[in-house]
This record gives sequence, structure tokens and C-alpha cells, in this order.
Amino acid sequence: MPTDSYLPTRDGVSTAVTTTKKALEERGHEVIVIAPDPGREELREEGTVYFKARKFRSYPGYFLPIFPSNKMEVIRGLDVDVIHCQGQMTMAIRAMLVARHLKLPIVTHFHTMVTEAMRYYSPIPLEWNMAERLLWRYFRIILHRSDAVITPTDAVGKELLGRAPHIRRIETIPLGIDQERFNPGLDKSIMRKRHGLEGRKVMVHVSRLSYEKNIELVLRSMTLMDDDTSLLIVGTGPAEPILKKMSSELGLDDRVIFTGFVPNEELALYYAAGDASILASKFETQGLVVIEAMACGLPVAAIDYRALKETVEDGHNGYLFIDDEESCATAMRKCLAADDKMRMNARSTAERFSLDMTCSRLLELYQWAIDSKRERLGGV
Repeated sequence: MPTDSYLPTRDGVSTAVTTTKKALEERGHEVIVIAPDPGREELREEGTVYFKARKFRSYPGYFLPIFPSNKMEVIRGLDVDVIHCQGQMTMAIRAMLVARHLKLPIVTHFHTMVTEAMRYYSPIPLEWNMAERLLWRYFRIILHRSDAVITPTDAVGKELLGRAPHIRRIETIPLGIDQERFNPGLDKSIMRKRHGLEGRKVMVHVSRLSYEKNIELVLRSMTLMDDDTSLLIVGTGPAEPILKKMSSELGLDDRVIFTGFVPNEELALYYAAGDASILASKFETQGLVVIEAMACGLPVAAIDYRALKETVEDGHNGYLFIDDEESCATAMRKCLAADDKMRMNARSTAERFSLDMTCSRLLELYQWAIDSKRERLGGV
């Protein structure tokens, strides 16, 4: 699994890689991650193959493996059966070169709408429309040369087929979650006591604090909420200082709590502290945090866009809203007032996203890619 994003970076891609790797290994398979080198020995993971990398100045916490390397021979010696590329940028190019050179099947996982994120973080000063066209030209090459492409939702799959109509095979395989780790029976009081939220109505927002996540809308909407409602913003990221300043300017210092970095082992307890969850990001290709929240029995207020509207059913397990403060605030109020049936519906929705399902579908696709590649190579 070559990936552009891996530990210590915390985002949806690194979560997908670590979660999938663990689940496949528990089934007896061998998974080797190929990742950018974070630069310090204590941050490296035993068994992972690292490419020398430099820090991505435009986006703190990320690393770019842009240097020449002899890792081709290292990968040749690993004797792998299939390359599951979890990156779309630098590592995707390397994965394509390795796959071609070693005649290996390659499955490309399209996790991120990089064209949208680059608007905020591009290190190259190009006019945006031109940059977007160039990126999609590059993505078409990657997608068309893959043996198979995985998308986490149907909405993303349709977008990709509209841009790259000659993909050999495209499959929607959402990432599953640990149903025992995220569950409705967790102790709600632990994080409420830690952050002084006893007796409050609590909305939970979990994500990397980055500009494309549209957290500004959530903060503006909080000014329309009742005084007994608090917003618990879980996570950190490059936009954190700006969001804290905005929260203060809006007079929300006593109602919005920024937790900063949260250890992975505490994450489920932060969901448990909430009465409902909120996500206003139009950037999501799956919205894993929505599924984690639902697994903990939380109804979700989500923006009516792309992947999120595939998971959140308005009035069933949460409420959808448009990109507007009043609409967002209304959805949050409805979620906070949700009855037990809606909370049970949320949990039932999350139960559809099991790691067992993810693994079974991945293994089927891997085998298809192996057989298809072998057939195209004349049985070699």
C-alpha cells in the first residue's frame, strides 16, 4: 500500500490505511505500507518502507517524497501480489512506475478530491482554473492506467467516470469502522467533566481543522443556537488559530471548546460526550467521522452535498442542511432534539459499514485485478 499520507499524520487517508492494514492482517494477509519518511526515528514504524521526504510547507504535518530513490529494488524483493495505491499524488506516480516495471496489478484508491484541497495549499502559483485542468489531466492518466479504481461512495464514482470514462473497473467500497470501539454504550461523563460540559447540550465536530472543512459555517451558525448549547471541536490542523480567533470575535468563547490534538484511544469518548454531531464539509468523499458518530448513537447534522447525503437520511438518522447559517442551525436544533428511534437508526446505519465487509470486497477486487493482469499479459 503506497500512500501519500501516513502516521504521524492524522487524516482520513492515514486512518484508512492503518485500519485496512490491521483488518487484512487479522485475516492472515501480509500488508506492507510504503510511505513518506517523517524524518525522525521515533516516528517511524517497523515494517513500513519509507521514501525520503521533505515537509510540505503549505500544509503542516504532511511530507512530500520527491527525492530520487532506489526503492524499486526494495519493492521487487518484497514479492508482492498486488499494489493497492492509497495516494493520488507523488506516491501514485511511483506506484505506477513500479507496477509497470514489475508487471504487477495496481488498484488505485481515490480518497481525496485533491483538486479542491489544492485551492488552499498549492505550492505553485498557478491561476486556479488552469491548475484544476492540469490536475484532472494527470488524474485521468492515473485512473485509466489502473487495473481497478476504488471510490468510497457512489457520488465520487460518478464524478470520476464523468472525468475519466475509460476506467477498466470502478468499485464503491466504503471504509468500515470498528463497531465495538464506537458504540452507544460509552461513558458520556468522562469528556463532559474534563471540558466542563455537564448539563449542556453538546454538538460534536470531529475533523482535521483545515480550511476546506467549512468549519466557519458551523461557528457562525452557533451564534443562532440557544445559550445552553456548546460546540466541542475535536482535532487540530492549520486553520486552528484562525478558527479560534473567529470564535472569539463571534463571542463564543464560553460555548465553543477546541480540544486540540486528541489521542486515538480517546476519540470514541469524545463522540460519546455529544448529544449530536455536525459536519459542514463539502470536501468529503465518504465522511468517516459521520459513520463513527452514528455508531455511537449520535444523529448527524450534515451538509447536503456529495458523499454525506448518501449516509445521512434527512429525518431518519440526522438532518441535512444547505450552505447557510439558518439552515445549519435548524439542522443542529433538530438533531439535539432527536428521539431514541433516530438514535437507534443512526446506529443501524453505522452497522452497515463493517470492516469485515470492507475486507471481503477488497480481497475479491484484488483477486480480480491479479487475474485480469495475468490474462492481459498472456498468462505470465
